[in-house]
Amino acid sequence: MDLESKVKKMGLGHEQGFGAPCLKCKDKCEGFELHFWRKICRNCKCGQEEHDVLTSNEEDRKVGKLFEDTKYTTLIAKLKNDGIPMYKRNVMILTNPVQAKKNISINTVTYEWAPPVQNQTLARQYMQMLPKEKQPVAGSEGAQYRKKQLAKQLPAHDQDPSKCHELSPNEVKQMEQFVKKYKNEALGVGDVKLPGELESKATDKNNVNSGDRSTSAAVGAMEDKSADQKASQYSCYRCKLNMKEGDPAVYAERAGYDKLWHPACFVCCTCSELLVDMIYFWKNGNLYCGRHYCDSEKPRCAGCDELIFSNEYTQAEGQNWHLKHFCCFDCDCVLAGEIYVMVNDKPVCRPCYVKKHAAICQGCHNAIDPEVQRVTYNNFNWHATQECFLCSCCSKCLIGQKFMPVEGMVFCSVECKKKMMS
Repeated sequence: MDLESKVKKMGLGHEQGFGAPCLKCKDKCEGFELHFWRKICRNCKCGQEEHDVLTSNEEDRKVGKLFEDTKYTTLIAKLKNDGIPMYKRNVMILTNPVQAKKNISINTVTYEWAPPVQNQTLARQYMQMLPKEKQPVAGSEGAQYRKKQLAKQLPAHDQDPSKCHELSPNEVKQMEQFVKKYKNEALGVGDVKLPGELESKATDKNNVNSGDRSTSAAVGAMEDKSADQKASQYSCYRCKLNMKEGDPAVYAERAGYDKLWHPACFVCCTCSELLVDMIYFWKNGNLYCGRHYCDSEKPRCAGCDELIFSNEYTQAEGQNWHLKHFCCFDCDCVLAGEIYVMVNDKPVCRPCYVKKHAAICQGCHNAIDPEVQRVTYNNFNWHATQECFLCSCCSKCLIGQKFMPVEGMVFCSVECKKKMMS
């Protein structure tokens, strides 16, 4: 690909959602403008998922690519024009007649995603067992929640090297191997069933497998129970509470058929968020979302949010960084060997800190440099100098002395306080 093509490709990527309003910052943001390499808006520093960007096609492409070359190819379709795999998410539309005074109107509810099960009653039950604010009804808070979780839990840059910033050929190769490995060993999609159905499925598997396998051993324990076993005898793997008879349960094939979850308990073990569209990663007896599974395998750059496949990277403030991405959060200057200050867990260079974030001295009304001593009391600040930390009445230096604070003013004595307040 020549330079002009690369620039065009980059430009197109950065035009997606351009100008979209921020749902978090409202009017404070001039509109979405993607940063060159950070996954945030240049104007307000919020992520793309916080902006009102129409991303359904992009998200369907992303999930379609995730399922490519896996056993879940039934959930994708390849477009004839470009061959790109698209996620065939199950959309559920429910219609309910509503009795008005004389007429009967039809109330339609559209779920932007629903479990891909043939039994719609089961899918409906599943949805009702989720918290109301997390049910993906079109145009609702729940639909917005699903959109955010798709972006957060399944970042495109965790599976697609073309979505990453300037990877070397060796890093691309390592990433492709990593993605292939987690598709083969960890990736799965939950299934919604009634507990009784799960037992029969487990029994079928036992008839196929040899008796010395762990899954079969677990199934054998289930077979010892009576044939008319009720759902209440099954317990949720996460909360340990019993399943109610007739309620749907979620199972994860990689976890084994002896494990069940309430719909609202099918969550990531790290962030405790619902696993979006029941897409999970299974590791060491735990369910993970895509992001936190990858975090458990590889370091993640706190600057660009990408996984680090290079042997050389830096660690600072308890976080990992690509060497080229340990930069000021405000101006992007490289901070290696420079003085910086952490502001809301983000590194900021000294000039930007003084200009935008520094405390203001109540004495001289200038910014207080991060390296100089200061006096702080009740959100008020002073340079710790004889010229700034003075009695507001008689100008006596108060360093090392007792003082009386009153709304940003300080006094050396009751007399000075009374004199000034009168």
